[in-house]
Amino acid sequence: MADAGYDDRMKDPVVIFTAQGEIEETQVRSFLAAHDIPTIVQGEALRKTHGLTLNGLGAVEILVAVEHEEEALRLLAAADRGELSIDDSNET
Repeated sequence: MADAGYDDRMKDPVVIFTAQGEIEETQVRSFLAAHDIPTIVQGEALRKTHGLTLNGLGAVEILVAVEHEEEALRLLAAADRGELSIDDSNET
């Protein structure tokens, strides 16, 4: 598993999403990080070495600690259903 911020205290990580390409990976990981859910990835070797991102060859799995699995899946499902929005008010 690879991640610049890999936390070896993350025991038994579980796959919660498979991203097809770096943009999708970054979006999902940033979304989860904004909700205080740390992630790690595995499987990016072909994408990094050969630039492959089609037909699943450049896919990466996004993993979270088992204690974050339920919340991460709930958040991703809510986002997929369009239930989340960005509050663009500039309250100070």
